[in-house]
Amino acid sequence: MKPDLESKPLFVERMKLLLGDEYENYVEFLSKPELKSIRVNTLKTSPSELKKMLEEKGWEIKQPFKNYPEIMIVEPELLPGELGRSLEHILGYYYAQEIASMLPVIVLNPQPGEKVLDIAAAPGSKTTQIAMMMKNSGLIIANDVKLPRIKILASNLERCGVTNEIITRSSGQRLCEQLKKQGFLFDKILLDAPCSGEGTLRSTPRSIQMWNIQRVYRMSKEQKRLLISALEVLKIGGEIVYSTCTHAPEENEEVIDSILNEFKNIKVEKIILPIKCKSGLTSWKGKNYNKELKNSCRIYPHISDTEGFFIAKLRKTK
Repeated sequence: MKPDLESKPLFVERMKLLLGDEYENYVEFLSKPELKSIRVNTLKTSPSELKKMLEEKGWEIKQPFKNYPEIMIVEPELLPGELGRSLEHILGYYYAQEIASMLPVIVLNPQPGEKVLDIAAAPGSKTTQIAMMMKNSGLIIANDVKLPRIKILASNLERCGVTNEIITRSSGQRLCEQLKKQGFLFDKILLDAPCSGEGTLRSTPRSIQMWNIQRVYRMSKEQKRLLISALEVLKIGGEIVYSTCTHAPEENEEVIDSILNEFKNIKVEKIILPIKCKSGLTSWKGKNYNKELKNSCRIYPHISDTEGFFIAKLRKTK
């Protein structure tokens, strides 16, 4: 199914401004089937062991990234919902996760023994990935604000064998305020921010009907507040990864630019991804952004054959 982009002429205008001659290729990619990607849960099994299990079921498995054998693509066609119904999934041997969604945690690079905050954690794909990279040691505070999402988060953490987490239910701002009062600081923070979801049109084409520019502006304000709160509980020398699944500059570069203007002890770190991406924008509609935004990454469906994403890595220098 192809999203009805023509019903949102302002969205089309903005994407043409972002992509130029690449726009038609972008639109064409939105109607292509998504890759079926999974992430091996190395808390319970190894990539080689899971690959053998799945191939014995008749699944064809590809590992597209030499340095990340835990990332797998499943071919050919499976029955609808089969990825989520298999015994291996139920046992927590893998997490069905879109490839672009795996990248923020790869960039964060959490290590065993660290203290990590996942501010908007549900449904748990990135939290389970963090725990896996930490080898279930150290501490993860996994937070979300809505009870139904907390229940899904808890279920996924249990399924994947995560034991180094504390689940909290709070707004991100309120949680950070409470942690700051207690003097609790983190080595690393993931803010996979709530956003307008422009990058998910390939998987959820009907979501274009929810798009409007007021929502983009509203999200941008919320994201800035969340990021400021997160920085207050980040250690000196600590790192925060800010990510969204949207293309809107107001929710991406503009958020980071506002932080750089307000906090002189924050730097945007250069990041290297295993997929093709574009550098972050340094201007949009006549507004100039900090040159450090070049170090952030924009991921587009037609370039990487994934969902659309934005990723920036910030370091607190003092």
